[in-house]
Amino acid sequence: MSQVPFKKLLYDVLEDTGQQRFAARIVRHFLIALIVANLFFAIIETVPEIRDTQGGLLTRLQMLSGFIFVLEYIARLYVADLHPPLRKYGPFWARVRYGVHPDAIIDFLAALPLLLIFFLPNTAVTVVVILRLLRFLKLARYSPALRSLLTAIGSERHALIGSTVIICGVILLSATLLYLVEHDDQPEALASIPRAIWWAVTTITTVGYGDVVPVTDLGRLIAGFVMLLGYGLIALPVGIIASAFAREIHSRDFVVTWSMVARVPLFEDLSAAEIAEVSKLLEAQRVRAGTVIAEKGEMADKMYFIAEGAAEIRVLDKVIYLDDGDFFGELALIQQRPRAATVRAVRDCELLVLSAQALQKLMDDNANLTHKILKEAEIRIAANLQSFGDLAESELALADISPLDEEADAVEPDLFKGPKHKDS
Repeated sequence: MSQVPFKKLLYDVLEDTGQQRFAARIVRHFLIALIVANLFFAIIETVPEIRDTQGGLLTRLQMLSGFIFVLEYIARLYVADLHPPLRKYGPFWARVRYGVHPDAIIDFLAALPLLLIFFLPNTAVTVVVILRLLRFLKLARYSPALRSLLTAIGSERHALIGSTVIICGVILLSATLLYLVEHDDQPEALASIPRAIWWAVTTITTVGYGDVVPVTDLGRLIAGFVMLLGYGLIALPVGIIASAFAREIHSRDFVVTWSMVARVPLFEDLSAAEIAEVSKLLEAQRVRAGTVIAEKGEMADKMYFIAEGAAEIRVLDKVIYLDDGDFFGELALIQQRPRAATVRAVRDCELLVLSAQALQKLMDDNANLTHKILKEAEIRIAANLQSFGDLAESELALADISPLDEEADAVEPDLFKGPKHKDS
C-alpha cells in the first residue's frame, strides 16, 4: 500500500471519519479502556502492600501503556496535515498548529511519563504519578458531554469570574466582621483576619467543621446570616454552569441535526435558514435492535436519519449496513410509493424522522422553498430511475455493502425476531 492511502486510512481510524467506522470504534473503545486502566494502575500502585507484591507487573503495564500513548501521539501528529482546517498550512506548520491544540497537548502529557522515567531520578516519582493521573483528561476527546461541559465553562468564564469575586468578597467581609466582634472573646481562634477567613470559608460552604464557632450573641447572628447567604452563593456558579451546559447541549444537537439534513441531496440547494426550518420538522424516535423500521411493500412517506445505532437494508443480493449519520428514504418524500426493501435495526437506534406530510405543510407556506425542492426532486427522480425503488444511490454511497448471506437469510437469527415497529 502506498504512503498516501495508508496515511488517509490512519487519519480515518484516529479521527473516526470516512469509511473506517468499525475500526475507528474499536480503536476508540480500546483507548478509553486503556485510559481507565492506567488511572486504576496509578491509584493502586500507591498502596504499599500492592506495590510490594505486584510492583514489577504494574511497572511493566504502565510502560506498555505509555508506549501505546507515545505511538498514538506520533500517529496523530503524522496525520495532522489531513485535518481540513490545517491543510492550507502545509505538512510542517499544520503539525505545529495541531501540536498547540488543547487535545494535542493532553495527548503529549499522556505520553510524557514514559519519556520522563528515563531522565528523572527515582525521587521524582511523584511527578510521573501526577502526569499519569492527567491521562484522565484524554477522556474529553471521546466524551461529547464532557467536551460540552468544558465548552460551557469556557463560554461563561466571565460570569464565573464575577461570581467568584462576589464569593471572595463575602468571605472577606464575613471574616472581618466576626474578627471585630469576637476577637476579644476568642483571641486564639480569631487572632487575625486570615484566621477568621477559615471560619468564613467553612461556614459559607456549609461544611462547618466546628473548630471555630461564635460565642457572642452578635457573633451568632452574623454566623446565621452568613450560613443562609452561603446557600445562595453556592447556587450562583452552579446555576451559571447548568444553564450554559444545557444551552451547549441544545446547540450541539441542533448542529448535528442540521448537518445531517444538509447532507441530503434533495435539500442541497436550500439556504441555511431553510435547512434549519426543515430540521425543526424532525421527530425523535427510538427503536430496539431487531425492530423493523420500514417494511417492504408499505407506503413510503417518511425518511429516516440514524442519529445513533445501526440498521441494515436487504436489497436484491446485497445487504446494506447504515451507521450513525446515514439516512434513507429520501425519495419517499417526493414519490410516496411502496417501499422496495425492508429496513431493520441491528442495534438500538435513535432515529430522526421527517414525514412527507410535515414537509408538504412547510412547503405550502413557503413558495420559494417549494420551487427549490420540486426542482431538485425532478432531477433526483430522473437520476434514480434505475435505483432501488424508494432508495436513492446517494443514500447508500457511504453505507457498507456486503453480499447477501443466503443461509443467514433463510434461517433468521433470534436478534431479528423483535417486534415490528409501528409509526405513531
